[in-house]
Amino acid sequence: MSAGIFTMDQPTSSDMERDARSMHADTGSNPGNIALGVIIGRSSEFFDFFVYAIASVLVFPAHFFPMYDRLTGILLSFAIFSLAFIARPIGTVVFTAIDRVYGRGTKLIVALFVLGGSTAAISFLPSYDVIGSLAIILLIIFRLGQGFALGGAWDGLASLLALNAPHNRRGWYAMMPQLGAPLGFILASGLFAFFYASLSSADFLDWGWRYPFFVAFAINVVALFARLRLVATTEFGSMLDRLELAPVRTIDLLRNHGLDVLIGTFTPLASFAMFHLVTVFPLSWISLYSQHEITSFLLVEMVGALICTGTIIFSGVLADRIGRRGQLAVAAVIIAIFSVTAPFMLAAGTWGEDAFVLIGFAVLGLSFGQAAGAVSSRFGREYRYSGAALTSNLAWVIGAGFAPLVALGVASTFGVQYVGIYLLSGALCTLGALAVSRKLELSED
Repeated sequence: MSAGIFTMDQPTSSDMERDARSMHADTGSNPGNIALGVIIGRSSEFFDFFVYAIASVLVFPAHFFPMYDRLTGILLSFAIFSLAFIARPIGTVVFTAIDRVYGRGTKLIVALFVLGGSTAAISFLPSYDVIGSLAIILLIIFRLGQGFALGGAWDGLASLLALNAPHNRRGWYAMMPQLGAPLGFILASGLFAFFYASLSSADFLDWGWRYPFFVAFAINVVALFARLRLVATTEFGSMLDRLELAPVRTIDLLRNHGLDVLIGTFTPLASFAMFHLVTVFPLSWISLYSQHEITSFLLVEMVGALICTGTIIFSGVLADRIGRRGQLAVAAVIIAIFSVTAPFMLAAGTWGEDAFVLIGFAVLGLSFGQAAGAVSSRFGREYRYSGAALTSNLAWVIGAGFAPLVALGVASTFGVQYVGIYLLSGALCTLGALAVSRKLELSED
């Protein structure tokens, strides 16, 4: 009833979006503009993501868990890190309902301000030594806020980009949103490397670590306006009006595409497990068990992210030649091979750790570049918008959410070889999901 009253008494967000589209009719939703909006949006989201991840290793153990040894402090920080991934699917369901009632613009504004606000709020948190357990409780609340908001930040631009792509260039356009991950990582790592190298340990732990969180909020605001400008274009609105990219009720999605959600959840597991095992886990491992200097290792990871950018681009070229699923299968096999050699590299000292990162990022880009396209490919247009959002966030929970915690825990307890076993399990899940998807397509034909 409240929604009906809202519609009758004053213009809804959907009405305002239609007005905005008429104002931006000359903007055009061509693939180039869409790709730019997607990359900006994803870069801002991953920047938030990596700022928190790096702080979980370099800051939070001493700031929030000084009563424990460093290993336990990092494990507890990784446990809180995982909470955002649990909150993401919940956020997707809630914000999908907001999208259906109040429009995509309202949903995006609320989601990104909650995301940026939660990130900025973390930067103001006092330490455990100042306010005790309340510091940890607030960290948990704001971390859940990050995940909840990120689950609702899905704007449909990636789906619009895919639908606008030429048939023989779908792999190329599918990889573009994925470029946000290495770009966000480079920016986050660069900021932390600068402050870590420039400040004393005491100053870094006192106030230096807070600046990347401030920057995250500013970047979110810029990304929000860039994305809203595209959402308000005539062509984007036309697709929305034809229900080609409209949100649907979660219950309807699961009723009609429940099996596709399940398959899509397991399809990118190799890539998502690899994602954290070459970005977050190595930093924690070398900070505990290596002589590698933190700043130089962050610089090595930045080089790795540049390599990842290149292999993500190459994945688009390769996918257009052999198909996106074929390309994902090849990448999963390569990840399986990497999982066997990874423990030896991590145990080989500084040069081995660098090799693990550089090779790992290269393999990650090859796989991650097509992960999003594979998730949404089985959904029809009516369900693609909501299906891609929910499936992607479920995949992040299973494939990546607990990866740093599990990898560091088993490696510290049983040996680094168990990291390879964990990664291998992800590769097998991907290959299995691709095989089931292929079998279902043949039976449908």
